[in-house]
Amino acid sequence: MAEKSSNKRTINNIILVGMMGAGKTTVGKLLAKQLGKTFIDSDEEIQCRTGVTIPHIFDVEGEFGFRQRESAVLEDLMKRHDIVLATGGGAVISSKNREMLKKGGVVIYLKSNVHDLWQRTRHDVNRPLLQTYDPRGKLQELYEQRNPLYSEVADIVMHTGKQSVHILLLNLQQKLNTFQNPVKIGEQESMQTLTVGLSERSYSIYIGSGLLDKVELLLPHIPQKRTVIVSNTTVAPLYLERLSSGLSQRGIQVQSIVLQDGEQYKSADSLNLIYDSLLKSHSERSTPLIALGGGVIGDITGYAAATYLRGVPFIQIPTTLLSQVDSSVGGKTGINHSLGKNMIGAFYQPLVVLADTSVLSTLPDNELRAGLAEVIKYGLIRDLPFLEWLEANMAKLLARDTAALQYAIARSCENKAEVVGVDERESGERALLNLGHTFGHAIENGMGYGAWLHGEAVASGTVMAADLSQRLGWLTADDVLRVRKLFELADLPVVSPKMGTDKYLQLMRLDKKVDDGKIRFVLLKSLGHAVMSSEVPQMLLEQTIEACSA
Repeated sequence: MAEKSSNKRTINNIILVGMMGAGKTTVGKLLAKQLGKTFIDSDEEIQCRTGVTIPHIFDVEGEFGFRQRESAVLEDLMKRHDIVLATGGGAVISSKNREMLKKGGVVIYLKSNVHDLWQRTRHDVNRPLLQTYDPRGKLQELYEQRNPLYSEVADIVMHTGKQSVHILLLNLQQKLNTFQNPVKIGEQESMQTLTVGLSERSYSIYIGSGLLDKVELLLPHIPQKRTVIVSNTTVAPLYLERLSSGLSQRGIQVQSIVLQDGEQYKSADSLNLIYDSLLKSHSERSTPLIALGGGVIGDITGYAAATYLRGVPFIQIPTTLLSQVDSSVGGKTGINHSLGKNMIGAFYQPLVVLADTSVLSTLPDNELRAGLAEVIKYGLIRDLPFLEWLEANMAKLLARDTAALQYAIARSCENKAEVVGVDERESGERALLNLGHTFGHAIENGMGYGAWLHGEAVASGTVMAADLSQRLGWLTADDVLRVRKLFELADLPVVSPKMGTDKYLQLMRLDKKVDDGKIRFVLLKSLGHAVMSSEVPQMLLEQTIEACSA
């Protein structure tokens, strides 16, 4: 989830909320120093005023007494200005506190998963609520109770993940800046830089117009003055010479490999063409591969980079909207197999991603619309304010308004980078990015790769996921209608091909997310909140397939 609309508020007080162990004090002190504000920890303030420890207050007055003291302290602190406030984990339980916090400043939810929280708190005896016979279970219970309340009060959600505090602060500063200075559609944006936080493997995403000519952004990643560009027969005539010339002028020796264009060429045969060329030219382990093209080129080039000489450097220059907002970020690489899409591959992160918005001017209309399916996905699964923005600005995106496109790309990449930073290998939250993909991949496979564009299949697959979510009692009929209308605004299909229920089920069982023989679906508990579920009654699934295909 990204930041809510600012309602013209300015950043004065910064209020950090989140579970015990989320890092509110550590981050708060550093943030206060950077912003020139005063840091205050509400728990420390309570201890200073009472002269006793938090555990002692719990022992004598119980949690109810402590919460009363906490509310009184928060009420006083909300009268202060230019502070960074780290609140206690349970401060959001009180509706009165939540209202105070929302009025008192910009609220940032530092979100961590329960596993990480447990690792940080299990030896801390100063956590009264965890002094039980089952502290791990209690932590899970508290998280489930409080997570919706943190999300309710938050203007900005920061997923802490495995990223370093330095990277976390950089990303937080970017979010605060966006919150304070929201994009005004119609104004040209300069280059934006986002960071995918993966410790020593962190990398930058550059987003802006004309970046294909800014080869200086690539030079730090081409140390041996030699690189190989992989493109296809559609993109190469448009941009290969421009990129090659810019690199050559900087003393870089450039080799190029041009593959056939199309999803049907995302195959082992095309992969071997890359290997053949690299081997014949004696390409070395220090020679980076540059993917210049859409999602197919990015995926197959990344997989070649992951496996040639057991790993060579890899650079992404995505040229379609879909690849700029999704496939170029996060390190998923691979090829298709006749029995399933993306079944063979590896997680392999690029060194840098260069998203030049100006190249979208040559993108066919159907490819632009296909990319919008992945953009809409972010709003549906975790960023409701972005979903509302898309509903209001879809016409601008279809008209290729430069500022609107750059905003949508940056917001999408911001969401993707957050998720990847928390869950690089799709063991948890990252799987939620596959909303609509289980149905969509079945459509692509069943109709023959290339018959439906990936984004088209994802669009109709997402409508199916929304329909199934309604049948499970999670979405309302109005919610599903809203999802359909947004895809219709983007001129994307909302009805899936009629392949037959058995064919759909057969193809969906080939999905990578199948676990213990059960299909795991990404569904919507509500708009802006996705979940993974394998407990889907067969009857409801069959009803969805029948209702949504024609």
